[in-house]
Amino acid sequence: SPQVQPFLPQWLAQPKRVQKRIKDNLCPIRDVPGIHPRLLKKLQMNGIESFFPVQAEVIPAILQSASNGFLVGRGGYRPKDICVSAPTGSGKTLAFVIPIVQVLLDRVVCHVRALVVLPTKELAQQVSKVFNIYTDGTGLKVVLITGQRSFAKEQEMLVQKKVTGYCSLADIVVATPGRLTDHIRQTPGFSLTQLRFLIIDEADRMIDDMHQDCLNQIVKAAFQVDDDSGSNMLFQRTKPGPITAASSCSPQIPLQKLLFSATLTQDPEKLQQLDLFQPRLFTSVYSEKKTLEDGTETEQDANNKYTLPEGLSQCYVPCDLNSKPLLLLYFMLTMKFTRVLCFTNSREASHRLFLLVQAFGGVTVAEFSSRLPPSERQRTIKEFEQGKIQLLISTDATARGIDVKGVNYVINYDAPQFIRTYIHRVGRTARAGKAGVAFSLVLRIQERRFVRMLRDAGIRDITKHPVKGRSLKPLVQQYEGALCKLEKTVK
Repeated sequence: SPQVQPFLPQWLAQPKRVQKRIKDNLCPIRDVPGIHPRLLKKLQMNGIESFFPVQAEVIPAILQSASNGFLVGRGGYRPKDICVSAPTGSGKTLAFVIPIVQVLLDRVVCHVRALVVLPTKELAQQVSKVFNIYTDGTGLKVVLITGQRSFAKEQEMLVQKKVTGYCSLADIVVATPGRLTDHIRQTPGFSLTQLRFLIIDEADRMIDDMHQDCLNQIVKAAFQVDDDSGSNMLFQRTKPGPITAASSCSPQIPLQKLLFSATLTQDPEKLQQLDLFQPRLFTSVYSEKKTLEDGTETEQDANNKYTLPEGLSQCYVPCDLNSKPLLLLYFMLTMKFTRVLCFTNSREASHRLFLLVQAFGGVTVAEFSSRLPPSERQRTIKEFEQGKIQLLISTDATARGIDVKGVNYVINYDAPQFIRTYIHRVGRTARAGKAGVAFSLVLRIQERRFVRMLRDAGIRDITKHPVKGRSLKPLVQQYEGALCKLEKTVK
């Protein structure tokens, strides 16, 4: 029977397509219209001469949506929300940092006008770092709230109490959901009533992880009446709706949502929860039409829902449970893989594998886990990037979205159960147009399901790469020794 196509709203069905191939479609920064000379200079100082396709499309779109300044003019003009779906490593962060800094450049009074919400501390740190580079010397204040400092300390960074009431110390707040919700509820004077941009990065995960409540809290706080500032009644926001005489007589600050994700859900019901206003979707996730010799067009992998980095090669190794650790050691020691990021499905598995490789010896290995304090995680990443650590063993939670430079190989020690997990893992290599290889160790009983999962997502260019038992033989004796050593330590 023909498959029932879910009804897609027009904006999802006909998105603005962004070129997939990063390398062939770089756009010199001066060719993107409307960027402030000050920011162009900053970009060059940071070695950025060209924008990636996503950036070249999205930056002007955001700038244009704020071309009338923050306020909505009298005719009730209200900017459209923007969704961006593009693979990891395609430069999404800069795509919102540049326009937001530019729109806020001429602000006079400090209020929270941009709020970026991210699922993990690492991501939040990374994004605030980029904001700091581009706001440096502008007088704009960026505050990071992720619970790395004490709650009281964060409160001091956000607001200051004066005789006349509270004033904001932040123009741009970068936050994780839990901590943000705490401040909305408990920090006197922390106000989102002047919020102009709400950026939700890794949006699919934010919806999935039930941070939905957090998003509702933000929107509620944004439309709250400021009780302490009577003078502000002029700028009272009304929830978007039909324009009435009352709502169009005073200028208002619109709240615009910008969603970014590598795997933006196509599920209209989920998107419904986000309550988007006339959204525009920019995506590099689409199928390309190919013209055959005889002139007919074929829709190439029409269900290609996800884009993978261009320089990525993918293989899988059918194996059984006991040969998995041996395979990893074989890749590291016999095949001499370097800069390997290895994923397991749980913290326990990750820790155990780390101890095992350590006991075996000969490989500089570290684990990357949510047990470790952030300072330790930063240090581990640094050592990995410098090549001091050859193998980094991690769980999905910690690695989502982090930008680790120079990953040559991703090894899925445990085959991922969901296609999204697969996309995010393998997207840690081959970033920004470089080459990289992903190996998945797949148990023979999982093989059919694994291949089908990829095929359903339009991924067909994965090769089967069997490793012969005799290649692993030389490692067996030392491996058994390592196991004994491990048993003793565990006891």
